[in-house]
Amino acid sequence: MSKKVTKIAVLTSGGDAPGMNAAIRAVVRTGIYYGLEVYGVVRGYNGMIEDDIFKMDSRSVANIIQRGGTILKTARSKEFMSPEGRQKAYANLIKRGIDGLVVVGGNGSFTGALKLHEEFGLPCVGIPGTIDKDLYGTDFTIGFDTAVNTAVEAIDKIRDTADAHDRLFIVEVMGRDAGYIALHSGIATGAEHILIPEEDTSVEEVIAGLSEKEKRKKLVNLIVVAEGHKSGGANHIAEIVKQQLPNLDTKVTILGHLQRGGSPSCIDRLIASRMGYHAVESLLQGRHNVMVGILDNAMKYTPLEIAIREKQRFSDEWLKIVKILAS
Repeated sequence: MSKKVTKIAVLTSGGDAPGMNAAIRAVVRTGIYYGLEVYGVVRGYNGMIEDDIFKMDSRSVANIIQRGGTILKTARSKEFMSPEGRQKAYANLIKRGIDGLVVVGGNGSFTGALKLHEEFGLPCVGIPGTIDKDLYGTDFTIGFDTAVNTAVEAIDKIRDTADAHDRLFIVEVMGRDAGYIALHSGIATGAEHILIPEEDTSVEEVIAGLSEKEKRKKLVNLIVVAEGHKSGGANHIAEIVKQQLPNLDTKVTILGHLQRGGSPSCIDRLIASRMGYHAVESLLQGRHNVMVGILDNAMKYTPLEIAIREKQRFSDEWLKIVKILAS
């Protein structure tokens, strides 16, 4: 039977995501409710190595649930990738008696948590915080709902201009390895084409579709492309379209980091609060080295090594819906 945790730390790592503050708040207040000492690690694993760790109380997380970003800051740490860096980080936890860790982040962040467990036996729990919604074992990741709604709002405004000028707009959204933002925002805004890393759609297929629509005198078109699509991004697609379909007035908008910021949506605040609470409960119950997730509205606990190794997969139904509704 594992030793009961008494002091826990929480950190945010990797890319920021709206709702991370709500998760921090839930971890801190749940921990305090159960009589634990709770510490915050500033700038992720970098802060752990540099001993940038402080004790938190209920007031530390007052008035943050509505704020984007993360009050604990975030960073990627090359030094933590080395055994020496991890040893230094762990020593800073041990000198405070910290015997449990909650990590809010994605694949890379969970890999760090798993290393701490494998090398030092530190109990860890991961909370999925990424706008990409690409983690296996959960229907929701903190930040996705806010990011996709930000994209939808922007694309709706772009469509108004496209309609006023009979233009083709190619909108690039975030998603280096996963196309969920592109898929969801593209369907929600009526995009004619949606290009995602998971699908092998070629620019030639897009050109053929646009040519057919041009013959039907459909002059307003919208393409949503994930930044990680094999085509090389919106600017490259636009160059090819302009060469092969010079009659189309083609414009490009890259939404970029706009999608990361802003006040989290109600859904992101709720799931972050729920996951933060269950992360602490999981540590207290001796359920360690798992990612807390939500599947079919029930809490699920996926071993970190599986959450890291497996990939979230698209439903074929969504891809069929895209094809039918864009015709």
